[in-house]
Amino acid sequence: MNPWDAPAQPQTGVAQIMARCVAAGVLSQETLDSFPKDPDLFSPQLQQAEQIAAVRREIDQKSLEVELLRLEREGADVTHPFHLAQKFEALQRFTSHLQGVLREQRSLRQRLMKPLCQQNLPVEASLHRYVVEMLGLAVDFIERLESSVQAKRFAPSVSQSVTTLENCLARLLSLVSEMEELSEQVLQWRGIQASPPALLTPGRITKKRS
Repeated sequence: MNPWDAPAQPQTGVAQIMARCVAAGVLSQETLDSFPKDPDLFSPQLQQAEQIAAVRREIDQKSLEVELLRLEREGADVTHPFHLAQKFEALQRFTSHLQGVLREQRSLRQRLMKPLCQQNLPVEASLHRYVVEMLGLAVDFIERLESSVQAKRFAPSVSQSVTTLENCLARLLSLVSEMEELSEQVLQWRGIQASPPALLTPGRITKKRS
């Protein structure tokens, strides 16, 4: 049996070259069979190149398998029969619900147009007095509800408002004291201006100023 044409293994580059030589008549099959079967017959560089090519083919094959697995995992929720069956069932339920809504469209429209409660509430005569009191309390509660909500909303800022008010009050008191001092000075100045000229001696002016 020809070792270069072994069916169990794919033909290498060397085997293909030898087969072409035999087909072209450059070598005979007997001469080719007479060669030793030693794997070290060819150069180490050629064997290394064949090994590198085989490794590259294997790497490419594994990369392709990994890419296919990744695509299958990413599209599992779309293409997997289990998920497709669940989505189909949900779509069927939604479609049946829409069909029921369309069938009951007129009755649903009438129900929506109908008020939520009747105009007259059936209340026993013995409870009319309590109903009137309850309505008054409800109206009072509704009127006070807005003010209560606003008070509750502004409750956290009361302390800050009090601090601001105290600062404003202190500032106002300081302004009042300054105003009193200015008023006294103005009154003194007016008293000096209103005094007769004969009484405005240097000693009196000095004494008045002191």
